[in-house]
Amino acid sequence: MRCIHTHLKNEPLSEDDLTDLALLRFDCMAAIGVGEDGLPGDVYIGGLRPLNPEGKAYQVFPRTSFHKLDLNMEEFLSTLEDEIGRAVVRDVNDRRERAILVSVSTKPAYEQLESLGELGSLAQTGGVVTLDSFHQRPKELNPRYLMGKGKIKELIIKAQQKCATLLIFDQELTPTQIREIGEITELKVIDRTQLILDIFARRAHSRDGKVQVELAQLKYLLTKLTGKGTALSRLAGGIGGRGPGETKLEVDRRRVQDRIQQLEKELKALSRGRFERRRKRRDSAVPIISIVGYTNAGKSTLLNALTKSSTLVEDKLFATLDTATRRLRFPRERDAVITDTVGFIRNLPEDLKKAFRSTFEEMEDADLILHLVDISNPQFEMHMGTVERLLEEMGLDRIPRVLVFNKTDLADPMVAGNLSSRYNAVSISATNPQSLDKLLNAVQEKLWPVEALKRESPHGGVLF
Repeated sequence: MRCIHTHLKNEPLSEDDLTDLALLRFDCMAAIGVGEDGLPGDVYIGGLRPLNPEGKAYQVFPRTSFHKLDLNMEEFLSTLEDEIGRAVVRDVNDRRERAILVSVSTKPAYEQLESLGELGSLAQTGGVVTLDSFHQRPKELNPRYLMGKGKIKELIIKAQQKCATLLIFDQELTPTQIREIGEITELKVIDRTQLILDIFARRAHSRDGKVQVELAQLKYLLTKLTGKGTALSRLAGGIGGRGPGETKLEVDRRRVQDRIQQLEKELKALSRGRFERRRKRRDSAVPIISIVGYTNAGKSTLLNALTKSSTLVEDKLFATLDTATRRLRFPRERDAVITDTVGFIRNLPEDLKKAFRSTFEEMEDADLILHLVDISNPQFEMHMGTVERLLEEMGLDRIPRVLVFNKTDLADPMVAGNLSSRYNAVSISATNPQSLDKLLNAVQEKLWPVEALKRESPHGGVLF
């Protein structure tokens, strides 16, 4: 299909012409100029390009006099189709979603790019193939598409070129924005919150985790259910009150709300069970240690190293969601209970905070919190700040803490040593058991006074 039109001032193809060429997938776009005498002037032709390193969606041929035009369209299109066919290199048997990551924000550029990089890690955890990223910092956000129409057309062209099936936005989208962007791009559109919820749904295995995730998903879904307002709401009986009854939207909302109430009751019952288990631990006077930290800081690896257990460990965000509790053995028959909690992340969805609050209740009875930090991550200070803020929000900042810098084997030894001194942190590598002696000594000093330990065990030492 070709689009041939006139340009009354004999001007070349405009940006709108080229955008339509790419969006509507025309075989070619031609503009016939009109001379001052009213006769045909020059001809301007543009055509699509196959996938190329420059990322250009189209090419514009040099202008030609209308009377000298000699273009074999059939041969031109046949050659183009062959080039496009050779350029398709993706595995058609790969059924995973192919996504472009999008960030439209007025925040500082460095913060936007850091968040976009983290979104890429979340996409990897969710089993999504990331094709490209797209970011913009407008002066003000477009309430309909977040970005301007020109930029969204550019995004559509990029998605078409790379055969994308999904757009993942780093910002939380309103129901209207999801609908509008989905309609104009004809692609599936999700935001950061929905991606995190999907990851949680895949990773939760315990009953507690599954209930909490489903509850968060339903609360998120409830805000996205939109319809035509109350025009078709359920009407009262009697003269002048008869109507069509409940609309489909109202039925969906009522079912979601009923399920939310049911899950909240179940969550309370599970919470009572956890309370009883915590009460028994308190009665036994066994100290409780909680490991907290940014996601992928190495909490599960540390738990395994300290307790010789085999909790799932992966180099992914939110590799484990379910709380794991193990016994940690110290010298002179001293025991402690150590708990690995769900990892924190910036911009954690509010519904997830509320849903997992019952899980964080485990930390309320902790005698000591190990704040684990991935020192090899360039954004480790931002990660520390995020965890500290969330602990303060949950009222857990009153509990004694030991700051632990993990993954020192992946950082420069001198830099890691200086940072540990600066922040008064214990530096370890959870994959190296020999480095854990310092941590265990620091934990013992917090849980039991040093003088008492010396009285009981003059030789000191650490036992696993």
